[in-house]
Amino acid sequence: MFANVLTVLGPSRARLLLVLAVLLAVLTPTAPGALAAGKPRAGATRPGAEVVAVTRVADRQVDLSVRSTALGGRTVDVRLLTPDGWNPHDRRHRQHWPTLWLLHGCCGDYTSWTSMTDLARTDSLRDVLVVMPEAGWNGWYSDWWNHGEGGDPAWETFHTGELRRLLERDWGAGPDRAVAGLSMGGQGALLYAARHPGMFRATAAFSGSAHPLLDDESVDRIMGFFAGQNTDPLRVWGDPVAQRRIWEAHDPYHLAKRLRSIPVYLSCGDGTTGPLDAPGATSALEADFNRQNHALAGELRRVGARHLTTHFYGPGTHGWAYWERELHASLPMLLGALGVDD
Repeated sequence: MFANVLTVLGPSRARLLLVLAVLLAVLTPTAPGALAAGKPRAGATRPGAEVVAVTRVADRQVDLSVRSTALGGRTVDVRLLTPDGWNPHDRRHRQHWPTLWLLHGCCGDYTSWTSMTDLARTDSLRDVLVVMPEAGWNGWYSDWWNHGEGGDPAWETFHTGELRRLLERDWGAGPDRAVAGLSMGGQGALLYAARHPGMFRATAAFSGSAHPLLDDESVDRIMGFFAGQNTDPLRVWGDPVAQRRIWEAHDPYHLAKRLRSIPVYLSCGDGTTGPLDAPGATSALEADFNRQNHALAGELRRVGARHLTTHFYGPGTHGWAYWERELHASLPMLLGALGVDD
């Protein structure tokens, strides 16, 4: 059809139209990643992510400083726990490893899993590449709505697009992936597995925010988290009523059908004093997340989830002693999905 138009216009005007069409094609962003990331902040150069510094922090632990277009050109860190024999710079014999993504919770960062657990001493992880990305103090593993403007921060685009491609191209990550996380990161693990079908072979959430739209208490609590560090809570997913569609798109309960074909591990305490707590410790947050996880488990069963494992262990609060234990409990499932013996 375009060729017919050129014939009717004649040679001169046809050439002009062709030039304009080429310019329009060059200047118009068509990639989904470009649209999801919004407009990069001034100073951001080429699209995507690039490593600007590498720091070896301990045996088998390497920190990558990554500059990201999806984050407005900012640089954030990603910690890698590397497998035995890992040498991504050996171009002739480069190996790609099964990858376990571990997501931190609100108020934590990319160092949380190695500083708060025995992760680095876990022998069953010596045959996988463990990826622990920064996700912001309260980033919620989402591309923020920002009152309809999108843009920085776009954590989901950074993790599932930019960082994934970077790790697979240059740092030995293979195409077989599993994802797990705690609290905010538990929600992130469920969201990434549901919103990106086929990207992760299994997912696990420990004390995760599994159904933030459960009731007014759950909505109010997560809005309080959004407001951390003087952040306008409406920037993240908007108003829970006016932008309910966006909220539902980030609520694992409403995405349950997308999780029914992969192994899912859910665990949570009930917020009362447990065996790993100080005497008298309680947690209203854990009690709320416990109700949310029970609701998600019920919905997963309703939609026919094939491989659901739950460990609702009763007494227990929102703390690292439980999350370390639950990571170990879920590793056979996670590594089995990757074809790695625990």
